[in-house]
Amino acid sequence: MAYRKGIRMMKTITAVCLFGLLALMGCKDDLSNSSARNKDASSNFPTSEPEQISKMKNPSETQGAKIPKSVESAILGGGCFWCTEAVFERIKGVNEVISGYAGGKSKNPTYKEICTGESGHAEVIKIIYDPSILSFSKILSIFAECHDPTTLNRQGADEGTQYRSTIMYLSPEQKKIAVKWKKSLSAKYIDPVVTEIVEAPTFYEAEDYHQDFYKKNPNQGYCSFVIRPKLKKLNLE
Repeated sequence: MAYRKGIRMMKTITAVCLFGLLALMGCKDDLSNSSARNKDASSNFPTSEPEQISKMKNPSETQGAKIPKSVESAILGGGCFWCTEAVFERIKGVNEVISGYAGGKSKNPTYKEICTGESGHAEVIKIIYDPSILSFSKILSIFAECHDPTTLNRQGADEGTQYRSTIMYLSPEQKKIAVKWKKSLSAKYIDPVVTEIVEAPTFYEAEDYHQDFYKKNPNQGYCSFVIRPKLKKLNLE
């Protein structure tokens, strides 16, 4: 009898552990139909200052956003664009964040095509921001905190060239700042920083259901187990 009880207990524990593992792996629902996402890889980050990032929360989260007189753009890729989008939508000075694809050979790629890892495109976000409030240098500082720049073509279990760390500069000045940022960041890591710095190619906006994904689907598995902890770590939620 004790033996049977022990077996039943072991099966129960195994089932619970398996459920937890699947949750942390961010199993996708029918909305995205892609491979599983993994937990936040930020444990490999250098010492961060989330309280400074939290001070830059976007007031448009609770108030009506004002359109600045002049704006600039930045294109970054750091793994799943749902994550980076959710972070930068909460930063003061950011007017809009658009999830999309860039860096491949095909025109007007689809999410299904991107998920094969063979299109050459990366999941990226285009950040429209007010340079009088938020600098490109500060954007890169936040970028370093919200993904792991030392893993080549991978963030957690998201593996493939579509998840590469990339800065796609839109001007010589952005390139200069990005090169300086990478050099400075490299001094903080044991592993080499593998973020690519390339001239911005054509940006293709992703499908509508990807836009504002966390905001629209806060209780979706990946949002609950990956994005929300990341936002909390950065004091953005």
